[in-house]
Amino acid sequence: MNSHKHWLLPEGIDELLPAQAKQLEVLRRRLLDQFSAWGYELVITPFIEYLDSLLTGAGKDLERQTFKMTDQISGRLLGIRADITPQAARIDAHQLRCDEPSRLCYIGSVFRTRGDGFSASRSPLQIGAELYGHAGVESDVEVLCLMMETLKSAGVENVFLDLGHVGVFRGLSRQAELKPGQENALFAALQRKAIPEIRSLVAAFSLAPQLAQMFVCLAELNGKADVLARARAQLAAASGEVQSAMDALEQAGRLLQSRLPDLPVHYDLAELRAYQYQTGLVFAAFVPGSGKEIARGGRYDHIGEKFGRARPATGFSADLKTLMRFGKMSRPAAAERIYAPWQPDAGLDQAIRELRNQGKTVLQQLPGQAGDAHSMGCSHVLVREGGSWKVQLLADH
Repeated sequence: MNSHKHWLLPEGIDELLPAQAKQLEVLRRRLLDQFSAWGYELVITPFIEYLDSLLTGAGKDLERQTFKMTDQISGRLLGIRADITPQAARIDAHQLRCDEPSRLCYIGSVFRTRGDGFSASRSPLQIGAELYGHAGVESDVEVLCLMMETLKSAGVENVFLDLGHVGVFRGLSRQAELKPGQENALFAALQRKAIPEIRSLVAAFSLAPQLAQMFVCLAELNGKADVLARARAQLAAASGEVQSAMDALEQAGRLLQSRLPDLPVHYDLAELRAYQYQTGLVFAAFVPGSGKEIARGGRYDHIGEKFGRARPATGFSADLKTLMRFGKMSRPAAAERIYAPWQPDAGLDQAIRELRNQGKTVLQQLPGQAGDAHSMGCSHVLVREGGSWKVQLLADH
């Protein structure tokens, strides 16, 4: 490999320069403080752990996204976390073991074999919040409102919401007694809204005409709140499971409208993000120009069952770097930088300590270094006056 390529990073892996890192850290602290104000407590999960534990209850999609390696001590397979949500669910089910609702939040780097919907990055800085122990749509709406407040705090504007419920398609699939291969084929066609393909598939499956038509309808049941009335009419012959899913979707929409009346909401009865993982309401936030969702979430009940306790669960996650990119946060004010000379002087050392204890940034000259106070970006300099050290403004500031 040529020496000039040594600095290249793998595709989808990025790094942040000082100004970006500072802005990201300001946003991180702001959002964690916000989560705390809503009662969500921070947990820190392991970056790497045994693969079977890491993927418990998470589905095949996450397995494909997970980097794997062999532990040189135990000989067992390890995985680098690709999603923190299952780890948080394990903490609730196995470690906390409480009966009342618990609210957890997290932030940390995850690594993925391929970029996901948030961005092309394979190393997102995932931030999220999870609510365990309540099965009603009220907890879904709380998480949804927290997600919208998170986007607002990040300075993200012109957000619109996509809202659906995986129980509609799942209930129809059970009613039609679809085989796994048939269900997967219809799932893929619905994701593309490929109506001719859906018609061909239901014909090939020899479904009853009424059931076949309901699958076709799903691809077109999307739009504003009035689509729910159309769904009721077109899916009137659907099972009780489907009707319950539509009830939950309608109730969530009403609650959301009462709390966030100005939020544009788009309903999609064929919304199937993370279908193998989610169990109920699903939602995603979009902004013009993003192409992909910038935050997403939904209900994933019973994931804790694999860890010893089945608990209702709902939550959302986002990539902090994506929020920073689409947000319009004001950049942090440049800190006052003070340049101090290098010399053996106890009084100078004490002055530098006191300034740093006050939160000031002090850069001390190193013997023989290149550059001066100006080139180091300092606005002030520490000078000796009458036996003591004083901070003075540089001449050109």
